[in-house]
Amino acid sequence: MPGEIVPAAGKQAARGQESAMRASHADRDRVAELLRIAAGDGRLTSEELDERLEAALSARTIGDLAGLTTDLPPVSLAPGGVVAEVKDVLTIDQRWSRVRREGRWVVPRRLELFVEWCDVTLDFTEAVITQDTLQIDLDMEGKTLTLITGPGIVVDADGLALEFSRIRNRRAPDHGAPVTLRIELVGRKRHGRVVVRRPWRTAGQWLLRKPLALPPGD
Repeated sequence: MPGEIVPAAGKQAARGQESAMRASHADRDRVAELLRIAAGDGRLTSEELDERLEAALSARTIGDLAGLTTDLPPVSLAPGGVVAEVKDVLTIDQRWSRVRREGRWVVPRRLELFVEWCDVTLDFTEAVITQDTLQIDLDMEGKTLTLITGPGIVVDADGLALEFSRIRNRRAPDHGAPVTLRIELVGRKRHGRVVVRRPWRTAGQWLLRKPLALPPGD
């Protein structure tokens, strides 16, 4: 239900279920690379690196892997081995101009938008995503908030209060694709729109009627 508050016990249970999920080879490889980066930065000794690498490569669950990096700063691995720092909170406070995040921008753990009469576009199709949930705290007056999503990205606007505004979801269903990112909109939107859509087709895609390309692995 809109605005429903999930009890703390329920959130703890959900986190416990996630920790108990079986780890994949990709999960183990990602943590192993993070450990090597930390050792290269001088945060781990060679003995600690060897010990944690052994634990990472033999880990059975997501919880086992998470315990190996809790004392290390959060980083994200983009394709090609590029390392990007992940911010806990990204705050955008802006008026009377356009806001865009597109390309390979690093998605924070939480995003605060305090904007007045600004068109805001958040394009997640090539973004570096490091967690399965993003909360966007919104206090927006006027204009349009546009969320451009790809396969596996869903938007939950139940926690968003609308005043003289509306939400338009142009996003096609994923037909059973696993959810990789859940975007939760909370706060207030006044005098404007919220639009959720897929990327526009190119002229060549329209002419050839080709489906939109999916990210590698989908």
